[in-house]
Amino acid sequence: MSSGVLLKLAQKFNCFYLTGYQAAECKPFVVEGCQVGLIRPDVMRQLINYPEVFHVSQGCVELNPAFRDYETRSCQVDQVLRELRARNVFVTLKGWRDECYEVKTDFMAQSLLKMDRCATCLFGIRNYGVTINGFVRHPQMGQCLWFQKRAATKQTWPGKWDSMVSGGLSVGRGIMETAHKEAMEEASVPTELLKRLYSAGCVSFYFESERGLFPNTEFVFDLELPPDFRPVCSDGEVECFEILPVGQCLRKVLAADFKTTSAPCVLDFLLRHGVVTPENEPDYLKVVELLHVPLQSIYAPKGRPRENGVA
Repeated sequence: MSSGVLLKLAQKFNCFYLTGYQAAECKPFVVEGCQVGLIRPDVMRQLINYPEVFHVSQGCVELNPAFRDYETRSCQVDQVLRELRARNVFVTLKGWRDECYEVKTDFMAQSLLKMDRCATCLFGIRNYGVTINGFVRHPQMGQCLWFQKRAATKQTWPGKWDSMVSGGLSVGRGIMETAHKEAMEEASVPTELLKRLYSAGCVSFYFESERGLFPNTEFVFDLELPPDFRPVCSDGEVECFEILPVGQCLRKVLAADFKTTSAPCVLDFLLRHGVVTPENEPDYLKVVELLHVPLQSIYAPKGRPRENGVA
């Protein structure tokens, strides 16, 4: 592996954290006096047309404080988003799912509103998901890792290679509940095998694409599977699966056809399982740091939105 390759990958999935976040072009998105996101100039130019919902000022974009409860805030924002979707203003809204994410000041806080998952990147809302590393101790190939190829019909990253199982935390669903649901739908993992599922921590990163801003935290799980297990998709979202020895996984993740925002979880697995070590990776500490961007403290506390969203 060429020197610096893994660091470049970590910098790629943290492109906004390392560059855009410090560029001071975005404004804090404030709800109930608390910063819950960041908004790019291209989004602000549209929101300024809805002054009854969004108050765009020099310092921030604030959801109208007259909206005092969860349902009212959710409804008002949803109406604006549906109009922007009808006008084909933002490419991300073409992936409308009628599946919502919560908008919170931090993960354990009470939700302030909900928003269709495809729209959260327009506001830099912190997203949460689960990823399951399905691994095998193969008698011939040694330790191996399963991957899925996303269906060509997927609204995001179609046809890209991905972790074996992953999914976002939608409204009303918990972490373990989501992990079990996605494992059964995407890979037909039976309930008995899911008893082996164990938490392996989390990764966090701040990515940016043409769709918007993605401050993502993934709750990571490892699942040891028997050598004869073969994942089968039951929800039509996976084209196929592939199993690889861990020694070949870095090449897989670095390829152009791998989903960029899934690379952190695979890289984290390889670090934890001793495939990538301080002895064989000169940028080891820098890579580890970029797998744990401090998203829970990156936005301003209540009543103190940071200038341009930057501390």
